[in-house]
Formats: sequence, structure tokens, C-alpha cells
Amino acid sequence: MSTQEKTITLFTTRVRQLMLRYEETAKANAELKARLEEREAVIKDLEKKLSLADRNYKALKTARMLELSDGDIGEAKAKLSKLIRNVNKCITLLSEK
Repeated sequence: MSTQEKTITLFTTRVRQLMLRYEETAKANAELKARLEEREAVIKDLEKKLSLADRNYKALKTARMLELSDGDIGEAKAKLSKLIRNVNKCITLLSEK
């Protein structure tokens, strides 16, 4: 074999190796893109779930605040009724004298 033939053979071999590496890299890149798309889909799903959970939490918190307010209103009404009864007793006592 002449030097030119060796050079051409070496060049051809290197080009084939380069092509194989390119194909392997392209395959790996496609796999990574597929995994990335899967992860993005999972992230979107989790973001939706988080948004829903956040809305539910805010609704529960609001309902809880209203529940406490209703309890406070009940207590306030009871205290006010007690005060009114005491005032009525005082008025009754004063009018008897």
C-alpha cells in the first residue's frame, strides 16, 4: 500500500468512526429530549395539582375564618343578651324603689 492509500484508508476509517459517534450522540440526544419532555409533563401536572391544593387551602382557610366568626358572633350575642338581662334587672330594681 502506498502512503496515499494508507492516508485514504485512515481517513475513511476516521470518517466512519465519526459517523458512528454522531449516530450514538444523536440517539442519546433524542433519549434525553424524550426524558426532558416527560419531566416537563410531570412538572406541569404537579403545578396544576399545587394550584388546586392552594385554591382548596385558601377556601378552607376562608371557611375556617367564617366558622370562627360565627362562633364569635354567637358568643357576642350571648354576652349581649346577658348584659341586657342585667340592665333590665337594674331597671326593675330601680323602678321598685
